[in-house]
Formats: sequence, C-alpha cells, structure tokens
Amino acid sequence: MFITFEGIEGSGKTTQIHRAARFLAEKGVSCVMTREPGGTEIGVKIRGILLDPGHTGMDPTAELLLYLADRIQHLEEVVLPALARGKTVLCDRFTDATVTYQGYGRGLDIDRIHALHSDTLKIPAPDLTILLDLPVETGLARAWDRIEKNGHHKRESRFEEEVLSFHERVRQGYLALAQADPVRIRVIDADLDEETVGKEVIRELSRVMGDPKNR
Repeated sequence: MFITFEGIEGSGKTTQIHRAARFLAEKGVSCVMTREPGGTEIGVKIRGILLDPGHTGMDPTAELLLYLADRIQHLEEVVLPALARGKTVLCDRFTDATVTYQGYGRGLDIDRIHALHSDTLKIPAPDLTILLDLPVETGLARAWDRIEKNGHHKRESRFEEEVLSFHERVRQGYLALAQADPVRIRVIDADLDEETVGKEVIRELSRVMGDPKNR
C-alpha cells in the first residue's frame, strides 16, 4: 500500500507520519518511511537546490523539472522496490504537492503537470493521501518556530519565505484536489491538537486497511 501525507508548511506531516508508522508496526505491517524531495542520495542533492533560500531566482519550470527528476529517482530506487516487496510506503509529499506548489502556487499549467505524471512518466497514484489542512498563518507560524529552534532548517526555508498569497494559493489548491478526489484524499483538520490529529490519521489508516469499525 502506498500512503502519502500532504499539507502546507507547518501542518505536522513529519510528526504524523511517524505516528502512523508506529501504529502500523503495532499491527504487524512492515513500513518504509520516505520523503520528497530527498528520499534518495541523489534526491538529497536536488533537495538542497530546491529548498535553498538563496535560490530566489529559480524559474518555475526549472523548479518543476527538478521535482520530477527527484520523483523518478525516488520511485525507481525506493518506492517501487518497497511496494514490490509487499511493504507499505509512507511518503512525506508526492505528486499532489507538485500540482499545488508548482501549479496553483507558481501558476504553471495544471493539466500539463497532471499529464506529465500520468501520461508521460506513468507515475502511480497513492492508495491513500492524508491531507493535513490548517490556516496558512497558523502553519507558517509553526514552521518558523521550528526553523528558529533548529538552525539546520534555515538552509531549507525557500518556500517558508514566500509571500502569504503564495501559501494561500497552495492551500486552496490542496482543497480543490481533495474535493475532486475525496475517496483517495482525506482531509484532516491539522489546527487541532497533535493527539487529536493523530487519532484521525489512525482512523483513516484503519479504514483503508479494512477495519469495519472505522469505515
């Protein structure tokens, strides 16, 4: 099973993906946790380029193609081999992030991005996507608090430094995708406390695993 976690900056994806992995491990499900960009050795270098706050002049199409390059390497090296071994893959961001950030956020042609994923690159859709949604101002405040507490994150703050309207377009893009595909994309209110959000994530995982109590 391929499960992705999406959301704007500060939505708590990293925290919840670890909670999900612990829950699945307790159920005897073997998991692989990974992320985009940066889920491979090559991807780490691509991530460094994409998230460097000094790269403010990056062309949106160049940005898109770097994300796609990272994704191809990630699929071939990590995701597809793990799925072939019967493991459940938990991924922090995937194709929906590209549609929202480079499509809705940057203004690139959304249909073209979809076509690149499905027709040109034949990238598989996740079985389940957890969308952690919260107001932009709240998410950015959380993200900057994390950055200030951990100097390492300052080297990856290019998107946090974008204007508020960019992040609002991204959030609305995510919600539009969820409205168009409500079976795959399950929206969870990430403005709630961490424990409550975690319970909602586990409920969705239980549902997709076939637990009738959580349908």
